[in-house]
Amino acid sequence: MVGEIFHFQEQHWHLLPQRAIFWEEEKTLILSDLHLGKAAHFRKAGIAVPAGIVQEDLFRLQQLITQFLPVRMIIVGDMFHSRENNEVQYFRLWRQQFPHIIIDLVMGNHDIMADEVYAQLQINVHPTLTIRHIHFIHEPCEESNGYQYTFSGHLHPAFVMAGAARQRLRLPCFYFGQHCGILPAFGHFTGHATLAPAATEPVFVIAGKSIIRVQ
Repeated sequence: MVGEIFHFQEQHWHLLPQRAIFWEEEKTLILSDLHLGKAAHFRKAGIAVPAGIVQEDLFRLQQLITQFLPVRMIIVGDMFHSRENNEVQYFRLWRQQFPHIIIDLVMGNHDIMADEVYAQLQINVHPTLTIRHIHFIHEPCEESNGYQYTFSGHLHPAFVMAGAARQRLRLPCFYFGQHCGILPAFGHFTGHATLAPAATEPVFVIAGKSIIRVQ
């Protein structure tokens, strides 16, 4: 898969088609909105959802860890979708492969499990997180609020690509506003919110195995 190195805010960000960022200076993987346990939550409610979604998402994350060898992962909210269920137990087993990696979770609106569950999973929980003047929150911001730059998730952003013969394709994207950026949802079992960025705001769409800058 072909990523894109974006030099921004005096840092190097590897934008990856697997819907994550590798922050070179901090040797850190950054991702948002995994929604682990969402499929099991829906199945429990009697809604037919294909099996294997959580396994596919965690395998993709495992491949990124193997490729970039991060010392830390920052999850910018909604790592888990709801209460503890069997998919959380699957993550517990997955976590045993990488006990050396620090996992920092910035709490999202769906991260509602008991504190002791996160502790057992070796996950550090934060309301917000700031590293090197880069701030992380779950819900998008509009102003700097005194920070050099802020990354968020929550919206599951997408951008509409227009082609010939009125063709339109909505693709997940990385969005970099003036003060605040929004990460794509890492989990595949998520919807999308279409963005209408200004012409000066960089947007990188995820087109299959490639990253394409569109503005």
